[in-house]
Amino acid sequence: MQDLNFRRKRRKPGRRKRGKGKELKFEVRGPKLQFDRQGFRTAAATGRVVLPWIIEIVIVCLFAVFLVASFGQRVSNAGDSMNPVLENGDVVLINRLVYNIKGPSRGDVVAFRPGGDESTHYSIKRIVGLPGETVQIVDGSVYIDGEEMTSHIFVSDIEFAGLASEPVELGEDEYFVIGDHDTASDDSRMTEIGNVSRDDIFGKIWFVTNFGENFGFVKD
Repeated sequence: MQDLNFRRKRRKPGRRKRGKGKELKFEVRGPKLQFDRQGFRTAAATGRVVLPWIIEIVIVCLFAVFLVASFGQRVSNAGDSMNPVLENGDVVLINRLVYNIKGPSRGDVVAFRPGGDESTHYSIKRIVGLPGETVQIVDGSVYIDGEEMTSHIFVSDIEFAGLASEPVELGEDEYFVIGDHDTASDDSRMTEIGNVSRDDIFGKIWFVTNFGENFGFVKD
């Protein structure tokens, strides 16, 4: 009997009696929970830094798109009608925003689609007559409402008057355009072009991008 009692009281080496609640206490204080909390704080701090940066990038991108759409659209000049201001093949930038603020002015060099035909290449000419005016070419000079016009007129000694040999009345949204090199220009003097509607004007030519004699701002 004593031997039996002795065996019952023996304990296997290395085994210890676990205290109540120790396992739960170990999980609460364990590093895993502390690591998760620290990770959450780090992610929150990173978000506070990254979010303004992302917003700035979006704003810059939108501003860049706005600039390109308003001032950076490119058109190539075809022909010699705007010599010496523009040469054949010159690539120019168009200001589309300016005419949303104010209307085209006399002397502006503009790009437009003749007759509003989207399949045609842009034509580049200078505005001579404004809406509501009467334009006529007499003895090679441009007359506006019966008076000879010299301000903002870049042509003289015009050999071919065309439609403007008789007074041409412009509507409320119509413009009369002529190329600076009038002998090489198809413009409002010709039936195929005629008066140019405001809706057909794409924008104002303001800068020549290709390097050369004309590089820089367009003269007006």
